[in-house]
Amino acid sequence: MTNSTELVSLGDIRAAADVIAPNVHRTPITSSKYLGDITGSSLYLKLEMFQKTGSFKPRGVLNKMASLTDEEKGRGVVSLSAGNHAQALAYAATMAGAPSVIVMPEGAVRAKVEATRGYGGEVILTDQDLLKTALEVQRERGMTLVHPFDDLHTIAGTGTLGLELIEDVP
Repeated sequence: MTNSTELVSLGDIRAAADVIAPNVHRTPITSSKYLGDITGSSLYLKLEMFQKTGSFKPRGVLNKMASLTDEEKGRGVVSLSAGNHAQALAYAATMAGAPSVIVMPEGAVRAKVEATRGYGGEVILTDQDLLKTALEVQRERGMTLVHPFDDLHTIAGTGTLGLELIEDVP
């Protein structure tokens, strides 16, 4: 999406919701009286810690994976992340039968590194620039880069969180 004027539409988000529904949880919503009082509003929290892999990230990654051709899935996917996107990509790629490589910083939380491996991802730890390293892997292995946030399919999938909010909050 960098240097692009394209935007994600509500229709794109609704389509993404249909695509990812079988592989995500519809997470609960709760209100916070305390935060609502502070802000002078009704404040609701979407509890994405109950989502697959413990964050909202699978929403976008699953939608991105669904947009790939069988050939692209066969070659695999690569990305960069310190944790949540890494786990989500490993999970989504495994669900799609695709190999995944995630470039993570050497200082990444050990539990996140191990969880990423547990979901089926190959982890490359580096102290170098993560994006540069991921692009090198992409070139060398012919993989598709799944950017953590700069992608229209990822954005539409992530937007499903907001769609659920407007559907579920009275």
